[in-house]
Amino acid sequence: MSAGLFGLLDDVAAIAKLAAASIDDVGAAAGRATTKAAGVVVDDTAVTPQYVHGVAAERELPIVKQIAIGSIRNKLLIILPAALLLSEFLPDVLPIILMIGGTFLAYEGAHKVWHLISHHDEHDVPVTEIGPEAEKQMIAGAIRTDLILSAEIMVIALDEVADEGFWSRLAILVVVAIAITIAVYGVVALIVKMDDTGLLLSQRSSAFAQRIGRGLVAAMPKLLSAISIVGTVAMLWVGGHILLVNVHEVGWWDAPYTWVHDIEHDIEHAVHGFLGGVLAWLANTGISAVIGLVVGAVVVVIVSLLPFKGDKDPVERYEEDTTTDGTMPTEGTTAPDA
Repeated sequence: MSAGLFGLLDDVAAIAKLAAASIDDVGAAAGRATTKAAGVVVDDTAVTPQYVHGVAAERELPIVKQIAIGSIRNKLLIILPAALLLSEFLPDVLPIILMIGGTFLAYEGAHKVWHLISHHDEHDVPVTEIGPEAEKQMIAGAIRTDLILSAEIMVIALDEVADEGFWSRLAILVVVAIAITIAVYGVVALIVKMDDTGLLLSQRSSAFAQRIGRGLVAAMPKLLSAISIVGTVAMLWVGGHILLVNVHEVGWWDAPYTWVHDIEHDIEHAVHGFLGGVLAWLANTGISAVIGLVVGAVVVVIVSLLPFKGDKDPVERYEEDTTTDGTMPTEGTTAPDA
């Protein structure tokens, strides 16, 4: 009987080790998938604070919480089932979806560059406390924007683990969805409360605390600007790389991919060791960003010629959502300042 018990314990231990190894594999794969989606993650982090910056301080975190809940619903209840079904029954469609997503990323990045060059973003919308109805519409607009960004994140992550079994893909994507949502909206919460924290510190009696507080308040606009720039570069890089790789994968055009691969190979042979690998990666990244910028610029021009305009930033979309007659929101329903 004791031998049977020890045998059972051995079996349980073996199963536990197998489960632990599976968890490690899922964690490692989720980490790789999350890294691949880094460009969209940064953009998601850069976009969301624009929806809450300027509203009453006590409403900032509740709004971020509601957007985060909407984001996790987008990922787990809408995007994940659709992505898994496509990967299971129509896997050949995924590269095309990735290229559509890559083109959208390139468009968004090029559009931001155009705004920067043309100084189109230099506007100062007066901000007042918004009402409950306007807040609901603002949150709904943020969740709609998140749906697009989340779809790109999940499809990019899915492509990274396409060779895994169905249940492994499911587990990995659930981990990616939860981890990215917590990371993005955790960072967003810290960003939107940074100025409030700085204000509190600036009112302390300690001169050191006051300096830190004033520094935090002064740093917030610069931080948002830096995140936006990093997000723009990341969108162009990721979008261009997605197009470069997947045009090759579907067999439409091999020349660009082969050319970039040859450049990487030549650099690695010319410069040995770690530095060679870094320079090869930088070359791939730079070329991918240029491809993204060129493709995105073409799409920007095409969209600008369409009957409707596709150049609305989150604040402009918010203003359109919160008015019914096409005019600027009245006091009490003013859009948050970008």
